[in-house]
Amino acid sequence: MTAYDPDNIFAKILRGELPSETVYEDEKTRVIMDIMPRVPGHCLVLPKAASRNILDIDPSDLTACVHTVQRMAKAVKAAFAADGVTVQHFVESAGGQMVFHTHWHVLPRHEGVPLRPHSGEMAPAEEVKANAQRLRAAVSAA
Repeated sequence: MTAYDPDNIFAKILRGELPSETVYEDEKTRVIMDIMPRVPGHCLVLPKAASRNILDIDPSDLTACVHTVQRMAKAVKAAFAADGVTVQHFVESAGGQMVFHTHWHVLPRHEGVPLRPHSGEMAPAEEVKANAQRLRAAVSAA
């Protein structure tokens, strides 16, 4: 397996070197808004410890992430009045992984509304911030 790169974008966010809209944080995980969302409310669950993906994450960090993914799935469903939730985890380039720090995508879904393609375009900062506020409120209420 390829070695973990400590200069990946999520590692920089976790170290405070790059900004993010954090919506939840505990001892082992942080949840940030995706700045290239495929739907409003698209967030990312990151372990704080370094790992590339599910193949090399420490089991205790994996457990913490799964608990946070569940918490965020409930929160996005409530905050965005979603009919369902999509949870995604990509493993290595061939599996669709683009950032090589373990993370899960949590996306609120509505019947009949397709996911936008991953275009690489950033959403307006005001939109990301507003969706983060909605999600923070739902996490606090849970």
